[in-house]
Amino acid sequence: MSVHLIAGLGNPGPEYHETRHNAGFMVLDRLADLAGISLSRKGFSGIVGEGGWQGERLLLLKPLTFMNLSGRSVAAALRYYKLSPAELIVIHDELDIPFGQAKIKEGGGHGGHNGLRSLMAELGSGDFLRVRVGIGRPAKGDPVKYVLGSFSRDESPLLPRLCDGVCDLLGALLREGVPKAMSLYNRKELTQGP
Repeated sequence: MSVHLIAGLGNPGPEYHETRHNAGFMVLDRLADLAGISLSRKGFSGIVGEGGWQGERLLLLKPLTFMNLSGRSVAAALRYYKLSPAELIVIHDELDIPFGQAKIKEGGGHGGHNGLRSLMAELGSGDFLRVRVGIGRPAKGDPVKYVLGSFSRDESPLLPRLCDGVCDLLGALLREGVPKAMSLYNRKELTQGP
């Protein structure tokens, strides 16, 4: 049984609770529910849970350092559990993917995402798996204001289905591996019914 650290990125505090930038937190909370993993232990400047799911041992982490410093929390957890960046999966919001979709990406740059920038600075590498949860890009206006804003009236009712879809993607990733999960999910609309 292999071990994976799955980190969901977001900002702590009620004012950020249902903002687009907290898509990583939302998915991690749903994953914890589905896997029966209690996210209640404090550690690594975040909240941690451990348990089994899909035949794998999972360490779930929500950094509470604010997005711009999330690398500190994730790097501390990797060191403690003696895991490499190859055993890390990071769930984060992504402007360049439409709302309702998610994509798996292996390695790469930070693309202007401050959470990924912090991770790469702390780990000295971008060689980790990302699950990029689409939030879409604003047609006009400030992207910073957009990511820190709440989901729209049309999007909000679809969030539970989106989080379930991303958890299905994560299950496929753990069971089937990266290429198969990519082929199944990287172009899939996750908010549509069965």
